[in-house]
Amino acid sequence: MVSAVGLGCNNLGRPGTAAESLAGSRDLVGSALDAGVSMFDVADVYGAPRGRSEELLGQALAGRRDRAVIATKFGLDMQGSNGPDFGARGSRRYLRLAAEASLRRLGTDWIDLYQLHRPDPGTPLVETLSALDDLVRDGLVRYAGVCNLAAWQIADVAWTTRTEKVEPMVSVQAHYSLLDREVEREVLPAAARFSMSVLPYFPLANGLLTGKYARAAAPPEGSRLAGRQRMLADAPWDRIEKLRALADERGISMTTLAIGWLAAQPAVGSVIAGATTADQIRENAKAAAWRPTAEDLVAIDEICPPRRR
Repeated sequence: MVSAVGLGCNNLGRPGTAAESLAGSRDLVGSALDAGVSMFDVADVYGAPRGRSEELLGQALAGRRDRAVIATKFGLDMQGSNGPDFGARGSRRYLRLAAEASLRRLGTDWIDLYQLHRPDPGTPLVETLSALDDLVRDGLVRYAGVCNLAAWQIADVAWTTRTEKVEPMVSVQAHYSLLDREVEREVLPAAARFSMSVLPYFPLANGLLTGKYARAAAPPEGSRLAGRQRMLADAPWDRIEKLRALADERGISMTTLAIGWLAAQPAVGSVIAGATTADQIRENAKAAAWRPTAEDLVAIDEICPPRRR
């Protein structure tokens, strides 16, 4: 069981943010725990240098590890920080090295959810899944999951775990928001069919659904999209403005609309939302308390049409 909203920890150790330092990370993680957040999602590649986000998360949770569900990931290029990978980052050899390195950085004896960040085309799937099964059996990992898979890959994973009698994958992380509902075509149905919980990331569409940006207006200084004029120019402003009007009619923020809608989707287990301030964490955590009515869902679908097969 995890909180309906989780904290995306890629900002821990990120230059230029309040959470770049250990003190800032402790404040952010403490605020999340105080707000009822139990799910903390990180990856070995997050932070500068790579691995820094795991280190800061582990130190920030010191003395309160039992209050947190730590989800981390492996499979992207760590540039040698986990030892040589020989380009096979889904292999049994590398997976063990990566898990042990994450455990050291996190300062913990176990990882609650260990996720394949991206498929490794050079390693047979059965080898990766078998290696994850070994980590679960050895007590280093509690559960295993995957990220960024197509529906056919989710089916392949489910079939392989069943036929090989190894630990099933319990979750799949996917890019999912009101402005990007593509996963509804096949990924969500596949996850539901194989009893995998969906963990949406980028729920606020890189900040476009926070309400802080407006058409033809300069982005706030220091904001996520400051200096990213192309993304702002290409944003679907007609939909964003209609969502803003809908949120205003309901007396809620755009953040509450975006996260509350996601949290209400049957397949979603926890919405992974990043934050750089305690206020953002509190707003994100509260957002899940808003439950859209049937009328709300119809209005939202008219603005952001669902994707159907």
